Amino acid sequence: MKKFLLSMCVGLGLLLGASAAMAQATDAAPAVAPMMAPEAPAAVAPVVDAVAMAVAAAPAAEAAAAEAPAAEPTPHKGDVAWMLVATLLVVMMVIPGLALFYGGLVRSKNMLSVLMQVTVVFSLVIVLWTLYGYSLAFGGEGLIIANLDKAFLMGITMDSVSNTFTEGVVIPELIFVAFQATFAGITCAIIVGAFAERIKFSAVLIFTTIWFTFSYIPVAHMVWGSGGLLIGMGKMDFAGGTVVHLSAAVAALVGAYMIGKRIGYGKEAMAPHSLPLTLVGAALLWVGWFGFNAGSALEANSNATLAFLNTLIATAAAVLAWCLGEVLLKGKASMLGAASGAVAGLVAITPACGYVGPQGAIVIGLAGGFLCLWGVNGLKKMLGADDTLDVFGLHGVGGIVGGLLTGVFVSPLLGGGGDADFSIVSQVSVQALSMLVAAVWAGVVAFIAFKVADMLVGLRVTEDEEREGLDISSHGESAYNR
Repeated sequence: MKKFLLSMCVGLGLLLGASAAMAQATDAAPAVAPMMAPEAPAAVAPVVDAVAMAVAAAPAAEAAAAEAPAAEPTPHKGDVAWMLVATLLVVMMVIPGLALFYGGLVRSKNMLSVLMQVTVVFSLVIVLWTLYGYSLAFGGEGLIIANLDKAFLMGITMDSVSNTFTEGVVIPELIFVAFQATFAGITCAIIVGAFAERIKFSAVLIFTTIWFTFSYIPVAHMVWGSGGLLIGMGKMDFAGGTVVHLSAAVAALVGAYMIGKRIGYGKEAMAPHSLPLTLVGAALLWVGWFGFNAGSALEANSNATLAFLNTLIATAAAVLAWCLGEVLLKGKASMLGAASGAVAGLVAITPACGYVGPQGAIVIGLAGGFLCLWGVNGLKKMLGADDTLDVFGLHGVGGIVGGLLTGVFVSPLLGGGGDADFSIVSQVSVQALSMLVAAVWAGVVAFIAFKVADMLVGLRVTEDEEREGLDISSHGESAYNR
């Protein structure tokens, strides 16, 4: 009995112990499980909700993006800075570059007259460009000219932009106006070199106004403007081989014929009075020409660097070619020849600088140097005109050589940037036809402009005034006081 009661007590004790253990386990479990199970949904649910909301909102976001207008492109500060510098460099090309290059080549009694003509012609054209030139050249579409919607620069503000050659890249329209103004100014200033030392100052200004209005503006629009006739034909002129140099050269040649030869031409010595000044002018032209050519890319990009390099090496090649040609013809190379060779190379590479490779630029420079040397010697005698400072020999021949060779060396087979199906024959034909149109246009307008100036004030100073020199007779001052 005692054993039974003892067993019962032990069994009850084990049962109570097991119950207590189970009770402790049951009480402890809620202290762990709620830390995981209830919080897991709380941690996952926001993620699931966010994904669901994003998926649901995607169509609405796409619809809103489609309806929202695209952001307007804004000018990049680097492009703006480069175009400001390029424009400044072109101004330096004219004053003092072209002025000193021309001034050193004339006789000392006409030094100031040439400086005056270059300076005032450039200034006159800048003002005319602002009044109506820019609007007619770049103010809209048209085969020959644009329109007068932007006359007096109406509607152009600091927020106005002009497109470049890269889609979505723009520059301020104000700097485009200024850059193109310098091109117009230097074109008209180049012309005065053909009839220096004998033309009336008033006649120069009348001619410039007429020729700028009815020749430069239409040719610039036809080659560069929206809807222009020549650009529509496929004309390639990166920085003005036709618009600037060939057009100016043809007008200059017409003027040399119409005004006549200087008194004593071919009989009296008419040597340049200061070749050091001529070299200084040529050097300033070379430096400024980097703005002229590389700036025509309208951006600070790889195309500008290509134009920059081509301008450097083509000009150097032309200097060497001219000097070599002089050695072969005369036995000696001259400093005047080296300076002229630099200008010849600059002119020749201008239409091609942004299209051809460096190898093509070297060939264009060499060709420009040799052929422009012939232009100021053999061709000048054949034409029989007193082109005082060889405007046609340098700018005309150089513009033709560069324009035609552009059509050759743009070919990708020769290192150029043309398409794979580029045709040299086809492009050279377009180049030749376009240059013929521009040359005829410039020549006809020049003839009319000189005729009008002749009827209004007369073209030429008197014989006594010419012998005295235009510095004193036209401007009442002298370049050098003894």
